[in-house]
Amino acid sequence: MLAHAVRTWVAGWAVSRRTPPPVEKPWGLYVDVAGNPAEVGRHVLPETEESLVRRAAASVTAPRTWMKMPAEPGGIEAWMPPDWAVAWDRTGHLMATDLTPTAPRTPGGYAVAVDHRDGVVHVRVRDAAGRPAARGQAAIVGDAAVVDQVVTEEAHRRLGLGRVVMRTLADQAVDRGAGTGILVATDAGRALYETLGWKKHATLAECIYRP
Repeated sequence: MLAHAVRTWVAGWAVSRRTPPPVEKPWGLYVDVAGNPAEVGRHVLPETEESLVRRAAASVTAPRTWMKMPAEPGGIEAWMPPDWAVAWDRTGHLMATDLTPTAPRTPGGYAVAVDHRDGVVHVRVRDAAGRPAARGQAAIVGDAAVVDQVVTEEAHRRLGLGRVVMRTLADQAVDRGAGTGILVATDAGRALYETLGWKKHATLAECIYRP
């Protein structure tokens, strides 16, 4: 179940970020992230075993290659060969929920726009002057919606716009046949998503190759 959720998240993340499809590897999946100055690619392990982690790390020769897996960061640090570092500040939370329509209400002075293209639903919230206030997107992968890049601009926080984005994404995903929502949250995002009924299924540790 957990491995399936991780695979679904990777597939949706690739669609959302417009990268090439994930490539199967003996230890999991690899996504090429060409053109991103922060990373050249990422290995994602649906299952975490020391032998798989070491094999994946040994295959890497390009700096700024990342590796993500369901595990606590402290539990994998000893497995990392030289030149690999655990990115403690990028530890994530794999979360999921059963999607149900909610018909959210938008606070006064804001407008919501929805766009659907290339398998991704985009939700944008703007203020009365037309300035961006909040946004998010979800890739529809089979019967799942992989939520990604949910952001509320600082001047518009604590007004419920994040909930509007999430609920609008859920409604749009249900309309397109999705029954499950999956995402990877930061610590701050996790707090919001839990108030909306999302449940954490695993911690996702992240490492980077920095020779």
